[in-house]
Amino acid sequence: MLKDHRSRTDQRQQRRPDGFFPRLVQLLGRIWHYIKRRLSFPDVILKETATTKETIFYYLDISISVARSLLLHLLSFGLVVGALGLGLGLGYFAALISHDNIPNYTTMKREINSNYEASNLYFANDVRLGSMRTNLVSQSVSINQISPNLTKAITSTEDQYFYQHKGIVPKSVFRALLSSLTGIGVQTGGSTLTQQLVKMQILNSETTFKRKATEILLALRVDKYFSKTEILQAYLNAATFGRNNKGQNVAGVEEAAEGLFGVHASQVNVAQAAFIAGLPQSPSVYTPYTNTGKLKKNIEYGLERKDVVLFRMYRDNKISYKTYQAAKKYDLTKDFLPKANNPQQSVKYGYVYNLLTQQAKGIIKKQLYQADGLTAAKVNKDGALSKQYDEQAEQLLANRGYHIYSTINKPIYNAMQQVVKQQGSTLGQTYYDTATDASGNIVKVKEQVQNGSVLLNNQTGAVLGFIGGRSYSSSQLNHAFDTMRSPGSSIKPLAVYAPAIERKIIGSETKLADFKVNFNGYKPTDYGSTIQNRFINAREALKYSYNIPAVNLYNEVRNQGSVKPYLEKMGITSLTANDYKNLGLALGGTDYGVTVADAASAYSTLSNGGTHTNSYVIDKITDANGKVVYQHKAKSTKVFSAATAYITSNMMHSVVSSGTASQIPGETVFDTTNLVGKTGTSNDNRDSWFVGSTPTVTLATWTGYDNYNGSSYNLTDSSSEITNQFWSNLANAVYNADSSVMGTTKTRKRPSGVTTASVVKSTGQLPGQLTVAGQSVFASGTKTTSYYAGWSPSKTKEKFGIGGSTSNYSTFWKNYINGNNADGALYGGEVIPDEYTEGNTTTGIGQSTTATTN
Repeated sequence: MLKDHRSRTDQRQQRRPDGFFPRLVQLLGRIWHYIKRRLSFPDVILKETATTKETIFYYLDISISVARSLLLHLLSFGLVVGALGLGLGLGYFAALISHDNIPNYTTMKREINSNYEASNLYFANDVRLGSMRTNLVSQSVSINQISPNLTKAITSTEDQYFYQHKGIVPKSVFRALLSSLTGIGVQTGGSTLTQQLVKMQILNSETTFKRKATEILLALRVDKYFSKTEILQAYLNAATFGRNNKGQNVAGVEEAAEGLFGVHASQVNVAQAAFIAGLPQSPSVYTPYTNTGKLKKNIEYGLERKDVVLFRMYRDNKISYKTYQAAKKYDLTKDFLPKANNPQQSVKYGYVYNLLTQQAKGIIKKQLYQADGLTAAKVNKDGALSKQYDEQAEQLLANRGYHIYSTINKPIYNAMQQVVKQQGSTLGQTYYDTATDASGNIVKVKEQVQNGSVLLNNQTGAVLGFIGGRSYSSSQLNHAFDTMRSPGSSIKPLAVYAPAIERKIIGSETKLADFKVNFNGYKPTDYGSTIQNRFINAREALKYSYNIPAVNLYNEVRNQGSVKPYLEKMGITSLTANDYKNLGLALGGTDYGVTVADAASAYSTLSNGGTHTNSYVIDKITDANGKVVYQHKAKSTKVFSAATAYITSNMMHSVVSSGTASQIPGETVFDTTNLVGKTGTSNDNRDSWFVGSTPTVTLATWTGYDNYNGSSYNLTDSSSEITNQFWSNLANAVYNADSSVMGTTKTRKRPSGVTTASVVKSTGQLPGQLTVAGQSVFASGTKTTSYYAGWSPSKTKEKFGIGGSTSNYSTFWKNYINGNNADGALYGGEVIPDEYTEGNTTTGIGQSTTATTN
């Protein structure tokens, strides 16, 4: 009797067969039984009395069923995965372009037919400065003015199926993608003429997946709305074709034909057309001319490329075999034009022009890599990648007709230039010397004293005017934005006094020690290698720019933590770890220094309630159609409390009213009641500074020599007075150009966070009883008002000041108790002897090689 195969399972498990083969048959049966059950095969009946042949066919049927079922399952699985992959791919494609604004017909028509146009530059208030220089020449013509030889050559070379596809060729896109993933090159690219047109005129040349997706979508859209003739005409007017005989970059077939062969695009022969058509693949390689317009010594690459184009034209039946052979043999070299002169564009307002183009390039570059999901750190780390984005930004600025609006006030800028033109020679002597040029030749050089100045608004950070140098024609180096110099003592309010006030270390009348001091070999002195030999209040120490008190105070400030956060929040990021480690930073000792622009921006913090607003020059950028592509957004950072900013500014007013800049009030034409500032001079008078602020603007000026030819020229000992005079003249010129800009009528209101105390003038602390050397002393005498950032001082202590030795305090109290002048020089004042200054110019702990003197 026939039994169901599955009904025998239990019986077979109970009856263990003998021998290897029967056991193997039993195992296979169990496996097939499992597969059949899992795949839901139909029941197959096997007779118990089945012959060997029947058994073999039985298992053969099972095998075929399993194979067929597995194949069907795999096919089903593949279809599911494929559908899922397609869905994910389409979803990813949609996600990539979901935030892109797809242009309408009118916009696309304008963009694909737009001519290459240089960007336009503007002063503040939309006053036009001029156009950016560009080395690209282009000329648009109608398709009727282009030889059929050219249209045939271009389509055969760049897009064989141009007249058949709908904007893209899927297999070409896949082939290009495969090539980019595997690194295996292909002879033709994955972009159709339509895609190339979109890339050139609507997008840019970067090839990220997101941009490629957008490119494909736009290519389909362009093909839908425009005829093949319109698309081809737009491409032929937009594509670049290397250089012409003037060394200029060429766009459009008309300009290419004229610049290479001296004929119109309608007049080129087959060989000339093939040469032009071969250029877009690699214009720099195939072009016959150098950047000077000189014919290259080796133009074989371009000629070989021409032959490739001719073959493709013949392959596509666009020329006959006879024409193909004749064009190959044609001597094209005789048609190339000889070198011609390239008329150079003159640059007006050179310093402004360079600054705006440089910063605009940085803005566009940032937009490009951010659009690709990259960070500044990643781009800057990869030199090749950074260069790629630089080139893209330059190309867009040179060709897309942007409008770049700046903050530079033209009348103010002109007024500042007039001052440096008329008075620049008074800043220092002009030297004449010889130097060796790059070719090893001895040449005469002229070393002029230089100046860099910056005027900016404290609240907005807008740069209103600047001086880049004495003469742009003599030196294109921008001394306001691009050179870093030792700030000298002008750094004291920023790195020493304001942090000390903020950290509640001092008030305006706190006493600072000015005695001989030795910080592990670093022995600072005051200006002229002198010391005061007394305790000086903070206001006076800043007013007269004494160095030893500043170093003592910076040492105390640094013990409570680095001042780096303060300076970086104020925009000074050029200082090194070595700078912050050394006590010489208190006097402007730095490895590289700071720019004038950064100094002005940092000082603006103290006249803006302790809040720093980043400085800027470019207000906005629009495209050729007026659409805003960049708008400056102010970034403000709280650096100091309003109380600290007010007290520091109040102390700096003493610098102007009766300190190292006391000549300024007598030389300015405006009220200086609310003017604050600080002078600065580096070692050996290499640099001279004055940075002054009203409640509205900050004007920083620097004077010195570049010394780029190995020379070592310095300013004179009167450089500080000369710089103060120059600053006054600049400020007067700005005031006369627009008095409202200076904001001299605004006052500085004392914030509620400022507290005051009537302190003993001799100690800078409150009156009170104390014990000195076992003797009870009541500290009193002349009082003075001291300002604090929200705290009050203690009663006078034996060691009441910042810095100073036990001996210094002992001598002070001895004079005080005996009724002598404790505020005077305790040791009579002296010039530091040679043995004290010996070795002081070498770098030691706490000292920098550019330590300053005033």
